Amino acid sequence: MRIGIISDTHDRQRRIEAAVDRLNRADLDLVLHAGDYVSPFVVPWLAALSAPLVGVLGNNDGDHALLAQRFTEYDRFDLRGDFARVEAEGAVIALLHGHQRELLDALVASQGFDYVVRGHSHRAGTERHGRTLVVNPGTVSGILAEHPTFAILDTAAGEVEVLVLR
Repeated sequence: MRIGIISDTHDRQRRIEAAVDRLNRADLDLVLHAGDYVSPFVVPWLAALSAPLVGVLGNNDGDHALLAQRFTEYDRFDLRGDFARVEAEGAVIALLHGHQRELLDALVASQGFDYVVRGHSHRAGTERHGRTLVVNPGTVSGILAEHPTFAILDTAAGEVEVLVLR
């Protein structure tokens, strides 16, 4: 399964539209958003995604109720709150924003997930901890980062590619 991973979109419309375009060209089965949309008006900018979207909340997301309501306007979108357990063709994925460090560390230490997908730091990369690969796609917004980035996870190959948005 090919999964697009984005995080920290922070209301940056042009960057979100560029990410959606790149994700749609990547022939994905699913997209995960690790939080920090910032406001509910971001959701319609994501509506052009051709793959279903599962998202969680971040520490900079303001109106949680309205954000959740906007997600319900799209059949392929699912906002899960602070945490989501996602099963993808045999792979078990923990999805969270990552600002709750104790929770993040506990999920990784549990070794109960093939992948832990997180955002928050705006620093893209992967780290292997036993059987668990921690994946941070960086930030679509480009804020506090050298480049705006996103990632693609191929669960069949067990590989993650971090890509720069241009």
